[in-house]
Amino acid sequence: MESIISDLVVRFEKGQLNRRHFVATLAALAASGTAAAAPAAQAELDFKTAIIDHVSIQVANMQRSAEFYQKMFGFKVISEDKPLGILRLGTTKTLVSLNTQRPAGIVDHFAIGVPGFTKEAAARYAMRNGAAPLDDPYAGLHVKDPDGINVQMFDQR
Repeated sequence: MESIISDLVVRFEKGQLNRRHFVATLAALAASGTAAAAPAAQAELDFKTAIIDHVSIQVANMQRSAEFYQKMFGFKVISEDKPLGILRLGTTKTLVSLNTQRPAGIVDHFAIGVPGFTKEAAARYAMRNGAAPLDDPYAGLHVKDPDGINVQMFDQR
């Protein structure tokens, strides 16, 4: 754990991490508790059999968008998070997640399904590979690609 924090500080001091990502990464480390302190005790993530799990889209009109995906692709409502304004559509699992954040008309994240996913393992994996793990209600545990796209790591279903 000490080497991970040391690496974070160096990257922050060199300007490779902004303050928000630095603090978010430290918070993710703290949230992972003792699991991050003993990485050998947990399985590591393996992306060899990863899949694209779902895509999340910010929409202007939830009803209109839901009707489009239902009519066009035969999707049904898989689940809904009313407090966050998220509607998940698909066939047997979520394929498209709709939310009403602004601006509309953008993909706010896509999720890569990984076997053996845990937030702790994903945070360790991200940090080991030079990325700051972030966590929020819309994009879950994710990293930013070089163009700022949120790439969520998720439990493969």
